[in-house]
Amino acid sequence: MKLNSFTKRLSTVGRWMATTVLCVSAMAFVWSGAFFSNTAAMASPAVNSMAAEADAGDKVQEKVSKDAGRAKNFIRDTEEKVKETAKTNASKVDRASEDGSVVERKAKKDAATIEKRAEEDSERTQKAVDNTKNVVERAVDSIKDVFSN
Repeated sequence: MKLNSFTKRLSTVGRWMATTVLCVSAMAFVWSGAFFSNTAAMASPAVNSMAAEADAGDKVQEKVSKDAGRAKNFIRDTEEKVKETAKTNASKVDRASEDGSVVERKAKKDAATIEKRAEEDSERTQKAVDNTKNVVERAVDSIKDVFSN
């Protein structure tokens, strides 16, 4: 398909506009980094910053523990909702087919599989949350150890 002259011009203008936007964005990014750097923090005495670091480390560890607990509660709630939904769907199929059909047996089997997978996923996710929390706490402890020496 050949482009006519209007389409060629429009395509060229579009490329120039995209290039201009990209360059302006890059310049704005570099410029904001240079003007918003906190140079006053570099000149502050080390004694005051070490005390602040210890308090900040404790606050970070508290926040991580609290957030990990919330995340685990959310995971448990989600697991229970998935199990409840699977049971509800299986009971609906059971009510719809009173004679113990293949569909009913399949629905009950699927519900059991869904519940099992929900438990496994929940356990795996909770372990990941615990691992993440432990990594953050170890990192904060290492940083606190560096500043205390």
